[in-house]
Amino acid sequence: MNPLALARWQFAILTVIHFFFVPLTLGISVFLAIMETAYVKTGKEVYRDAVKFWSKVFLINFALGVVSGIVQEFQFGLNWANYARFMGDIFGAPLAIEALLAFYLESTFIGVWVFGWDKLSPKVHAAVLWLTAIGSNLSAIWILIANSFMQHPTGYKLVGDHVVMTDFGKVATNPNVLYQFPHVFFAGMSTAAFVVIGLSAYMFLIKRGSKEMLDMSVRWATIYGLIGVILVITVGHFQGQFLVREQPTKMAAAEALWHSEQPADFSLFAIPNDSTHSNSLEIKIPRFLSFLSYNDFTSKVEGIDEVQQKMEKKYGPGNYIPVVWLTYWSFRLMVYAGFLMLALLLYLWYLNSKGISLAEKPGFAKWLVWSILLPYIAVTTGWIMAEAGRQPWVVYGLLKTEQGLSPTSVVSGGHVLFSLLSLGIVYIVLTYYGVKLVVKHVKEAPAQAPAAAD
Repeated sequence: MNPLALARWQFAILTVIHFFFVPLTLGISVFLAIMETAYVKTGKEVYRDAVKFWSKVFLINFALGVVSGIVQEFQFGLNWANYARFMGDIFGAPLAIEALLAFYLESTFIGVWVFGWDKLSPKVHAAVLWLTAIGSNLSAIWILIANSFMQHPTGYKLVGDHVVMTDFGKVATNPNVLYQFPHVFFAGMSTAAFVVIGLSAYMFLIKRGSKEMLDMSVRWATIYGLIGVILVITVGHFQGQFLVREQPTKMAAAEALWHSEQPADFSLFAIPNDSTHSNSLEIKIPRFLSFLSYNDFTSKVEGIDEVQQKMEKKYGPGNYIPVVWLTYWSFRLMVYAGFLMLALLLYLWYLNSKGISLAEKPGFAKWLVWSILLPYIAVTTGWIMAEAGRQPWVVYGLLKTEQGLSPTSVVSGGHVLFSLLSLGIVYIVLTYYGVKLVVKHVKEAPAQAPAAAD
């Protein structure tokens, strides 16, 4: 049993499952805060009813996110001891701040919010929810600051076998996180919107819940989702240009661009072959990759072979190219899911502008139920592209993944396999029951009154 392969599989599986819960927490907490603010300003009970209904989805998701997230740090010490030793001085500060400031903020105020409906004034209660939402997103910022160092090290010096922080400001304002956090935040908005829309569509189909509350939720979620999807695509474009400069191997692999081109064509579809360094069944848009990379249609874009040669000159002999088919298709699935979400939201916005309820569109409502999967496909494949595309580095340019593994004399392949299977099963069971609780909550909503006869 290969400990490196097993440790990578464990971290990938547990992190992907944990991240199922993160974007919804980030997005729906703000969405609920906006709706409760509307209740405070207007006094309309429909907003209060919506907040109370969707808050249970938020709380189920939040609880699962906390439980699944606790294990993430333990993996560093269990399977990645050399990595933890190398990165401890850098990782310690942002993760400590995340726990002591952001997580305690959200976990404290979420309790006040849950139990304070009839004990606090409406304004104070709404303010508490805003503090909860801010705490959730502050947690994400500090975790992404830690991850951004792995993507783009800055504010450090190398001392012996580990890195030491020399400038906390540079670590906290890492150029990578200035793209990464907005990208994650807007992805959270998009996820929350599709969960609210998809569950509302399901409730219309099974005729549960207040029609007024569901129509209002869909209208608000449509606008919220449109803002999120448009901005996540926009930020993603600029983040891609940043990566072209800073992680050229990742972006060359994401485009399956084996040889440099000037101008470079954008690949809509291809089947990359890592062994022959070629693509088959390729469909391209002429010159579009040059535009995406440098905002003009004539620039040269470096291919995988040329980038590999430069990496060998800089870091010595070795293979510096990630698995191309995985990086290429994870990037494509993220992008295609994002634009499909945009198309659905635009059509839904059109229906809303015409005053057409989803109750009148059962066929479209069925599609919207399944559309809940789209943001999860996008965020999952996005993270796969971000992390797998960084290989062979665990800390870009400083530490290779194989060098970060715990000594096999201490943690054997059998140990890793046991933790992979046991934790993987626990995570899958938690996810299953989380979904089951949300579906149960939806089905327990009061039955809709039958439509009045004409």
